[in-house]
Amino acid sequence: MQRLKEKVAIITGGTSGIGRACAVAYAREGASVVVAGRRRDAGTALAASLGNGSIFVATDVTREEDIEALVHSTLERFGRIDCVISNAGSGSATGPIAETDPKAFDHDFAMHVRAPFLAMKYASPLMVARRTGCFINVSSISALRAGYNVFGYEVAKAALAHLTRCAAIELGEKGVRVNSVSPGPTRTGIFAKAGGVDAARADERIEGVEAAFATLLPAVQAMPGMVHAEDIANAAVFLASDEARFVNGHDLVVDGGITAGRPASTMQADWQALAQGLQSSGVR
Repeated sequence: MQRLKEKVAIITGGTSGIGRACAVAYAREGASVVVAGRRRDAGTALAASLGNGSIFVATDVTREEDIEALVHSTLERFGRIDCVISNAGSGSATGPIAETDPKAFDHDFAMHVRAPFLAMKYASPLMVARRTGCFINVSSISALRAGYNVFGYEVAKAALAHLTRCAAIELGEKGVRVNSVSPGPTRTGIFAKAGGVDAARADERIEGVEAAFATLLPAVQAMPGMVHAEDIANAAVFLASDEARFVNGHDLVVDGGITAGRPASTMQADWQALAQGLQSSGVR
């Protein structure tokens, strides 16, 4: 069954990683996809492969005029917008608070908060006029727990989570749903980019990224392995489908249990270490 048949979806940051996986999943479910991103060659090739009349629109989401043009281009081509996935993102250049350039902090908000706001500003009137449609903001577990990324990224994602709730209570009254998805560490090229790999080749290094995380995650995540981009795409398909018609203002966490709490094995090991410490200290 094609759950998104005849729907039109805009996906920012659609040329790689989670955005690309969402584009493929949406097209498979019958949607026409507008792939938005900065890499023209990759975006054009992806849109051509999706079928359903899908197109690419070159977009820098930190530029208001680009987002406005993206919405207009979609409307010109398809005459409607049913879903906008605000997925475009980047690593943060913030570091210790006292040493961080305010411009780096501003960039985090421009990318992860201002851009989704602008997408809603320009696309929501079209949805409201038809009293149907949805926005899906790609957030992060960093919106829910500190200590998994640098502070600028975490603060911006927390702001995005609240923007989602605020928009949901306004637009929900007008028939438009607003939700978010919060991935845990996800098997994409973004970590390779952070390590200095060129964006065009970052997705080729995914296996190395997963291997690097293999030693880190077991202490904080109950289910083994990284989240896959397709896991987030599946969640986004559900949120855009009629199956989620009454889901509004919700943050769908896909993290293998990180935010649920420490794995049982970690807790048991810590209790054993505590017991040994108490015994060696003479506490009986």
